[in-house]
Amino acid sequence: MSNSRTPVPLLTEALVFPAPELAGPEGLLAVGGDLRPERLLLAYRMGIFPWFNEDSLILWWSPDPRMVLYPEELKISKSMRSVIRKGRFQVTRNRDFAAVVSQCARTPRKDQEGTWITERMEEAYLELHKRGHAVSYEVWEEGTLVGGLYGVELGHVFCGESMFSTTSNASKVGFIHMVQEQQKKGCVLIDCQIHSDHLESLGAREIPRAVFLEQLAAKDC
Repeated sequence: MSNSRTPVPLLTEALVFPAPELAGPEGLLAVGGDLRPERLLLAYRMGIFPWFNEDSLILWWSPDPRMVLYPEELKISKSMRSVIRKGRFQVTRNRDFAAVVSQCARTPRKDQEGTWITERMEEAYLELHKRGHAVSYEVWEEGTLVGGLYGVELGHVFCGESMFSTTSNASKVGFIHMVQEQQKKGCVLIDCQIHSDHLESLGAREIPRAVFLEQLAAKDC
């Protein structure tokens, strides 16, 4: 029996991706290509996202299962409801997209060395933001930015990319605000990409990739 693995496709300048179902066991679908806005939007609309280190080729992923949150399943604990009622934090939208991405790239994370938000990634999402596709939610405390998140809007789906927090509960407040606002805008699915205990505590869960892709394609993005 052969132990050889199927080679991961290498992308060219053509705006083409393999079918997401062809991703390997860990979710890696393709390598290479670029981060121009047209490619990024095509990727998100196909259920694909980039995730790579500074010293590697661009890696494109479509994991199975997929971590998602249905807005109606958002969990807000009693303690978080109390935090929100007290008005300690203020949440804004697109007030400082660049600062949120920068903080997400530079905030240390448990069990993670370095960052996957490279300079190329920052530049790419800033361009998506300028074109109206990427948005940020900022969390402020007494005028200081203490948390936030950013992602890509596809109409009925919000693709979350990263979040940060420099003080307890800030990122949760921002996430809750985002989900509630996106639901009012008609969003029916928050793409959280991969599992984390933090997101699970807020109501996110894993679903089969096939189900995610079906729901992603359910409406015109």
